[in-house]
Amino acid sequence: MQPVLRGYATAILESARADGDAALVADELGQVERLIVDTPALGTSLTDTVIPAAARRAVVTDLLASRVNPATLRLVVRVVDTESAPEITVGLHDVAELAHLMQGRSAEESTTDDEPLLGRTAARQLIAGYAMAVFETLADASDLDDIEDELFRFARVVESTPALRSVLTDRSITLPVRRELVADLLDGKAHVTTIRLVGEALRGRTRDIVATLDWLVVQAAQARGWRVARVRAAREVTEGERQELSEALQRLAGTPVELQVFVDEKLLGGATVQIGDLLVDATIRHRLEQLQEHLLGAEGETRGAHH
Repeated sequence: MQPVLRGYATAILESARADGDAALVADELGQVERLIVDTPALGTSLTDTVIPAAARRAVVTDLLASRVNPATLRLVVRVVDTESAPEITVGLHDVAELAHLMQGRSAEESTTDDEPLLGRTAARQLIAGYAMAVFETLADASDLDDIEDELFRFARVVESTPALRSVLTDRSITLPVRRELVADLLDGKAHVTTIRLVGEALRGRTRDIVATLDWLVVQAAQARGWRVARVRAAREVTEGERQELSEALQRLAGTPVELQVFVDEKLLGGATVQIGDLLVDATIRHRLEQLQEHLLGAEGETRGAHH
């Protein structure tokens, strides 16, 4: 199962369990899988690469919308959207297996399972899928603003507090204990969704906890149709500078850009700006390093000329 689909399914199935629908959703997923296998025409309409993805989505939506739990429908649609056409039946089987596994265990038992360490890309896909499902269930989309800000602020707290970061990344401490610590720290100060997402970030690739939290900030921004630009500046950035930079980055990214700005006096002057994989380093420290490299290179050429 693709990590993004596993993350999405995990979040949906957790919510189904909280609503008391875990057994129903697991059973319905199994029935949908059997229906597709036993109905050649339906199977062909979903696995034929010639049929557009939108058409496949419409088929399962029309067929299941009034017949299954909303959580079941969301999972089936997500499989259709995520998996390639030939892999849809395999994806449905994997999600159904995951549903039966989670349904047969209590919420307390599930929290004792610390996911094995994943590669950076797979770990990001997993948490992105989880966040996607969580954001879809928000009763008020305007809460995304607060959630994004809370995630960003908590990431900065973890980044600047070695003792806290050490505890949160210590896999010898059980996942429930680490989650309880986060809940205690954020209780009454953050949205329940923020606490849920931070708790999920503690699973798996914990050594990158700050990067994972920052990745969740990006997911929250993208859920609002924005992109995040992380600006690390040597001094406070004025409102006019923020506006000018935001407009320039919007032209570059082709979409509205939200700035996340924090001060790093070690930069001496200037700023770094990162959007996704693009990094622009316009700091004085960077320029000095470039000058040093240039001078050392020139010195080496001069010495070679004397010989």
